[in-house]
Amino acid sequence: MPNIIILIAALIVAWIIFKAALKLLKTFLSSAIAILVIVIILNIFGFSPQDLIEEVTNLPATLSQFFTGES
Repeated sequence: MPNIIILIAALIVAWIIFKAALKLLKTFLSSAIAILVIVIILNIFGFSPQDLIEEVTNLPATLSQFFTGES
């Protein structure tokens, strides 16, 4: 009887871990697809992925300048 209880508990824990991993995979894939679409659109307009990375790197300074009103 105790073996059945442990087996049921193990199955429940495995199911919870599986569901969490599946949610994580869905989130990763949807984010990756969104980033890919953005990069493709930027390529159409003549911007490279390096331009995007540079802009993301400079984002804190750009936002700081925007909110403090500096040029």
